Amino acid sequence: MPLLTTTIGAYPKPSYLPVLDWFDKGLMTTRIPTEVYEKTLETMGDEAESLFTRAACDVIRDQVDCGIDIPTDGEVRRENYIHYHCRHLEGFDFEKLVPKSLRQGAYTVELPSIVGPIKARGPFLPSDWRAAQSCTDRPVKVTLPGPLTIADTTVDLHYDDEVRLGHDLAAALNQEILALAAAGCRHIQIDEPLFARYPEKALAFGIEHLESCWQGVPDAVTRTAHMCCGYPNELDDKDYPKADPEAYMQIAEALDDSSVQALSLEDAHRHNDLKLLESFQNTTVILGLVKIASSQMETVEEVRARILQALEHIPAERLMAAPDCGLGYFTREQAMTKLRTLCEAAHAV
Repeated sequence: MPLLTTTIGAYPKPSYLPVLDWFDKGLMTTRIPTEVYEKTLETMGDEAESLFTRAACDVIRDQVDCGIDIPTDGEVRRENYIHYHCRHLEGFDFEKLVPKSLRQGAYTVELPSIVGPIKARGPFLPSDWRAAQSCTDRPVKVTLPGPLTIADTTVDLHYDDEVRLGHDLAAALNQEILALAAAGCRHIQIDEPLFARYPEKALAFGIEHLESCWQGVPDAVTRTAHMCCGYPNELDDKDYPKADPEAYMQIAEALDDSSVQALSLEDAHRHNDLKLLESFQNTTVILGLVKIASSQMETVEEVRARILQALEHIPAERLMAAPDCGLGYFTREQAMTKLRTLCEAAHAV
């Protein structure tokens, strides 16, 4: 059987969808597009749901046409993959934006604040998933930000205790994940790129909180985690300070011992020592094989060669192919070129 392929999250939003996101130049590194996002939803009014469903169907169709086996909805409803979820939790204030240095000082941005206890409201992702799944007979994966990543991308004015904060975030995420599972979603991914920035926190409490997110989730659900090394500020930005690639090795064994069944790792932007894959004796590795912040297009032979190198360290039944992360910086044509190359290489191995 050929290797399975998947996408990680974001995809270029169709031009008819008037939602700005943090891939739009300048928004990631100055302030989240909070006010713009809220006004856009008001302007869309009753058309919002039909436009979002149309957009999800279009981006899923693109992915399937390229050969992707497990697509996402492209996160078309989201201004970014973190704060969309936070809007649906109690305890967040999106009017009180506070400047904060992020990703080990990579950039500073104004962020929503945590002003009270974090609690889940009524589930919202099941309806997003149903709309997306109606577009295809392939299984659609839903993504959620993890506790450590949410905590680092907001400003805590309430807890003053990152362990308690992570605990409450995990409990709220768990309720949403259980609702997704009950609705029939079989591929759920928690994004924790901050594990790569702070492996010591991942080992101290981050993986424990990740486990709490999965509590009670049925066996039919594939539990996926994503851990890239960070988005640059713009396409072809070569000076962006990425996370230390050695972080993967530091926490690989602990993640392999966890209940995570599939782990997405960045490899295209900056190759890992593929002996890393030998650390995973139980976990499927979703290997990043095309860059998500470079306009340079990979060739099928380049991707195929990297897959064959990876297969020297992990059996084919526990290897999947994907981009490093989301594809939001690209045009639709660029994204599809990358995905076609990825799928042609993976399906030929």
